[in-house]
Amino acid sequence: MAVPSLTEKSTPPAAAAGADDPPILDVRGLWKVFGPRADRVVGTPLAQLSRAELKHRTGCVAAVRDVSFSVRRGEVFVVMGLSGSGKSTLVRCLTRLVEPTAGEVRLDGEDVLACGERRLRELRRHRFGMVFQHFGLLPHRRVLDNVAYGLEIRGTKKDGRYERAREVLELVGLAGFEGSYPDQLSGGMQQRVGLARALAVDPEVLFFDEPFSALDPLIRREMQNEVIRLHREVGKTMIFITHDLSEALKLGDRILIMRDGALVQMGTPDQVVGAPADDYVRDFVSDVPRSDVLTLSWVMRDARPGEPLDGPELAPDTVIRDAARTVLSAGRPVKVVSGGALLGVVTTAEILEVIAGPDPGNPDSPGGESR
Repeated sequence: MAVPSLTEKSTPPAAAAGADDPPILDVRGLWKVFGPRADRVVGTPLAQLSRAELKHRTGCVAAVRDVSFSVRRGEVFVVMGLSGSGKSTLVRCLTRLVEPTAGEVRLDGEDVLACGERRLRELRRHRFGMVFQHFGLLPHRRVLDNVAYGLEIRGTKKDGRYERAREVLELVGLAGFEGSYPDQLSGGMQQRVGLARALAVDPEVLFFDEPFSALDPLIRREMQNEVIRLHREVGKTMIFITHDLSEALKLGDRILIMRDGALVQMGTPDQVVGAPADDYVRDFVSDVPRSDVLTLSWVMRDARPGEPLDGPELAPDTVIRDAARTVLSAGRPVKVVSGGALLGVVTTAEILEVIAGPDPGNPDSPGGESR
């Protein structure tokens, strides 16, 4: 069986894909209820009960409650929430490691929940890849054999799977460690082996279930940068589960925030920070430096009559932190321009307002109550 090269097949990043392109993964009305007679909850008045009430009345726990979202091809889609929010159960439902109680999961239009065991195995072997928090490496096998394991299960011949395994080991920076055993590697290196194993089968969608939470902070940042680099190089669709907001903001093209099994807010990092949906999200993002996340589109204003328009030009998606030096040194309004059209202007006042922090009583303040 031939094994495609990483350079042969690469999905374009989400930023380059059209927003109207069909999603690679489409989830609609997904439920997972644990407990006795769980199937009697969905579609009845019981579904409207709070998690605590439902548990008290029925003994059931709704781990995932009527969650819907789509993931674009090549996108890094982050699902985040605190412990018990349902995020890990959600990602396991997508691959049917946990069987959903109700709803739809479609991969390129194919109903994953309707697949028989044989077809589901094919999806897991060929189209899905999974990276777990606990590395799950086989301790008695060398790194090379661990990385090649999925290809071995698939039936790829030894020479082909070893060639592919060496290729992805070089990609994740572990060339030269092919003959090592897992216990001879650091935690960060073991997670790279897990990542290489997932990449080796050339999946269309990579699922990450809090893969870095057990790592030291420095190694964790290194692995986050590694994911960013790999996404830029191979363009895989990635669904990333985390409880860490800074990790979500760093990695995600879009972020879905969960609480008690339900979707609370979904949007781009600047939307989550700039317009939190409720107090729960607002508390989440309260310590985030907004100048590191918000763009000029959040603070630009209309040019005033007689205001000079001969200043520098910046794009509306320029992060405020990156624009600050230009704006503060310009001495005149900086034009926010897209496609040759003037969208607005930004001055020192708008930049300093963001750096100083939101005013909860001012609806026009970025991140204020009425934003």
